[in-house]
Amino acid sequence: MAAFVVRKVGSGLLAPRNGATLQKVQNFSTSRAWTKSQKLATAGGLVIGGAGALLFALDQSVSASGTEVHPTEMPWSHKGVFNSLDHAGIRRGYEVYKQVCAACHSMRFLAYRNLIGVSHTEAEAKAEAAEIMVKDGPDEAGNYFMRPGKLSDYFPSPYPNEEAARAANNGAYPPDLSYIALARHGGEDYLFALLTGYVDAPAGIVLREGQYYNPYFPGGAISMAQALYNEAAEYSDGTPPTASQLAKDVSTFLVWSADPCHDERKRMGIKSLGILLVLGSLAYYIKRHKWAALKTRKISFYPKQK
Repeated sequence: MAAFVVRKVGSGLLAPRNGATLQKVQNFSTSRAWTKSQKLATAGGLVIGGAGALLFALDQSVSASGTEVHPTEMPWSHKGVFNSLDHAGIRRGYEVYKQVCAACHSMRFLAYRNLIGVSHTEAEAKAEAAEIMVKDGPDEAGNYFMRPGKLSDYFPSPYPNEEAARAANNGAYPPDLSYIALARHGGEDYLFALLTGYVDAPAGIVLREGQYYNPYFPGGAISMAQALYNEAAEYSDGTPPTASQLAKDVSTFLVWSADPCHDERKRMGIKSLGILLVLGSLAYYIKRHKWAALKTRKISFYPKQK
């Protein structure tokens, strides 16, 4: 009897009633077909994640495969959020570039007018520009002529073209230094380490003629000889021209040349933070003032008396 009752009850529970039970099961099922938007979102997430992982792996492989030494992070005075560039160092760095670096490297994106208010006065910048001779013209007769430089002129190149530069440097082309601080991984840390990091080649490293060993340069073999020594340049302000001081100042100068808006950008950032702080405080006060009555009100319901 008990078995008969169980069979009857079980058959009654499992028997479909106009598809209602099956519909309920389908409603609670998690194996529904994905919509088009869900498929697109999933595919986009997989593509973006895969691309990010690929880029990270490539960056790590490039960093790990290099034989160069990574530069030490130096305590530069302009590294802080609220710190500006050392403008006295920029002036000294310009003097180092003018006396040492300009013999091989150009800065064709920097004009003498850019020095005004940064490292030189207008009169000093005009005097610096007047020291160079610029080819200009044609004149009324159709001839080109040489004239003293003006504030609008850009820094001169030491070579007339790339072929002449390579011929004078054993086939190596000295890069333009206008944006070199942004073009090299490590920025000013790399520049300082490169300029002061020349050592004798270790055993097993074979250098070709005209090459030198610098562990901070990719591959170690560099065609630029060590250019900065003690007293390799003279400072107009009397600062002792040690090799490390020369490298520090010229690195600071190259940071400014690559990012002339460095100080102005930080100044605008400080102003923006101040404005946001004032506006945020005002908005918070108004929000509390306007919403206080709504958030503290009490709603009571009194049903009508019959």
